[in-house]
Amino acid sequence: MSEAATHSTATSPGPQPAAPPMPGLLTSLEPLLREWLPRQRWFAGKGRPVAGFGLVAATELLPVGGRPDDSRSAGAKAGLLHLLVRAHQPLVPSQGAPVQPGDCYQLLLGVRETLPPRLAPALIGHVTDGPLAGRTVYEALHDPRLADVLLEALRTQARIGDLRCARDTQLALPEGLVPRLVTSEQSNSSVVYGDTFILKLFRRVVPGANPDLELPLTLSRARCPRVPAPAAWMTADLGPAADPETHVLGVLQPYLKGAADGWELALSMLAKGEDFTGEARALGRATAEVHAALAETLPTVTLGRPQVESLVDGMTERLEAAAQAVPALRPYASGLRTAFDALADLAAEGHTWTAQRIHGDLHLGQCLRSPVEVGARHSGGGEWSLIDFEGEPSKPLAERRMPQPVARDVAGMLRSFDYAAHSLRPPAADWASACRAAYCSGYADVSGADPRTDPVLLRAYETDKAVYEVVYEARHRPDWLSVPMAAIHRLATDTGPATT
Repeated sequence: MSEAATHSTATSPGPQPAAPPMPGLLTSLEPLLREWLPRQRWFAGKGRPVAGFGLVAATELLPVGGRPDDSRSAGAKAGLLHLLVRAHQPLVPSQGAPVQPGDCYQLLLGVRETLPPRLAPALIGHVTDGPLAGRTVYEALHDPRLADVLLEALRTQARIGDLRCARDTQLALPEGLVPRLVTSEQSNSSVVYGDTFILKLFRRVVPGANPDLELPLTLSRARCPRVPAPAAWMTADLGPAADPETHVLGVLQPYLKGAADGWELALSMLAKGEDFTGEARALGRATAEVHAALAETLPTVTLGRPQVESLVDGMTERLEAAAQAVPALRPYASGLRTAFDALADLAAEGHTWTAQRIHGDLHLGQCLRSPVEVGARHSGGGEWSLIDFEGEPSKPLAERRMPQPVARDVAGMLRSFDYAAHSLRPPAADWASACRAAYCSGYADVSGADPRTDPVLLRAYETDKAVYEVVYEARHRPDWLSVPMAAIHRLATDTGPATT
């Protein structure tokens, strides 16, 4: 696609015609993006050099004007560019490796003549040539004025070039909500508007139905209260005019003011010696409610021998690759493989399982606890909500949208309790076991089926998750490697997950 593939200006709600292109835009920005983009938390290509960029789309959400001495820019304080840029990288970091078109990233660039001190941390760089020559480019989400432009586009259901904004018209989106950027590390970017809404912007975008919009919309229509319902969303239709592909760019949802992050809440209560089993049981009930709503509204499938054998093959391949990458895993490989073999054996005997849409990356950090009255917490009072249905972003979208056994979500949460227990020294193994058992009991309260009654399936999924954790920690947090390795030792020798 050419550099001026799509370029338009936001001036009013409704469809907007294409504006004249900005020749040389990406060429002039490329030296700055080469330095800035790899440093971002959400950049997926770390460790591999960026060989170049391709401009997929460019939209002018606020006029950036011309050169600083251009009369068109007189009085303009800040412009806003929305870019979709593809980073070209080799598949491996070795010298001479072939370069291929890589991931597509969503960038929101503020443009000013000079950057005020309050926006200094957002600086990307100074442009020396091209249509923005002499101007300063910065991360727009740090600028409240520019962040407000996004909410206004959603509120008015703007259609700007290839960008499309839609909303739930039954839910009011008031004007004047003050935006603030969420600064905690995330694989995407989030802006909170007046403690009323939160906008999640996907940084790495792919064509197709993003589960983080698809599933919450489905659950809201099913009137499931455990997931904040999308209030508005932004997409882009890209590709040939006769057959464009929709890319989900962002989702606006109610902000649960005062809600506690499940991970932080667990660590806090654990550090204080407070019982968490009531919370764990309530979280199990919430998980089962979400699973039930998804099964009622979206198709389910039956996994027989061919499907399970394919599933087991994938788990075995990941184990073998992990053992090659992390030597500490090798002594346990044969014991871990028995978890997968046992599942294949059951399938060979004619056992089947139901698969459905699930969360896909469930852990304590993907759960929010609403404020509760004093004294209610120990009994599991109050409400849990599940968020972030995107799944594991590193996996292909088609895989993330596949029906899977609910045991995968359950196993992810069991591993999360184990991680929390290791925040203490020595690790609180009894605390983890109690929480794991309470979570499964809570799940059974709603579903009528305790995940522990299918220990072979649950052990296989927990083993697969622990193997993934070993590779991740070895690469990124070696000091944490002992956490999944403790689970590896147990899973390689036990016949089921330790949930009792």
